[in-house]
Amino acid sequence: MTKKKSASEKPEENTPAPNGQPAPESAGDPASVFDAAVIMTQEEFAQLQKDLEAARTEAQTHRENSQRALADYQNLKRRVDIERNEMYQNAVGNVVKGFLEIGDDLERALKNRPTVEPGKAWADGIELVFRKITNKLESQGVKTVEALGQMFDPHFHEAIGQVEDSRYESGQVVEVLAPGYMIGDRVLRPAIVRVAA
Repeated sequence: MTKKKSASEKPEENTPAPNGQPAPESAGDPASVFDAAVIMTQEEFAQLQKDLEAARTEAQTHRENSQRALADYQNLKRRVDIERNEMYQNAVGNVVKGFLEIGDDLERALKNRPTVEPGKAWADGIELVFRKITNKLESQGVKTVEALGQMFDPHFHEAIGQVEDSRYESGQVVEVLAPGYMIGDRVLRPAIVRVAA
């Protein structure tokens, strides 16, 4: 026959706890468990406080280092983006410079175009090629430097002479001999101009 345990019987000392670990020796007395958890010397408490403060300081240091690293990464990314844009503009600018001379030649040819047949159809074809080159340059961000009637600016204009002209102020661009071009903020070629004296 099996004996039933009475409620007054204590569990055996080495009976495992429900989680599979051996039960603490004082498992039967809740007050003794509380006393065992709370009792700590002043030195142990002070050491725990020092350890906690050291952990907080270390966490703050890691947080600051990660913020610095993030800021450095963002600055690097910004610099790389700027440099990449400049490299692109330089590459496009170098290619475009060659086409500018071709465009200038076509424009000069069109100023002296024949107005009668056999050459008129040919000149119309040249004009279409000129427009195509101009449109392609504009699609790459190339802009013409404004010059005629503007005040002379050595960043955008190259003066090759002065002209007496009462219609213009002194230093104002009177004539554009060759157009200037820009891509973004970079001047590919300054406008060749004559300026009022």
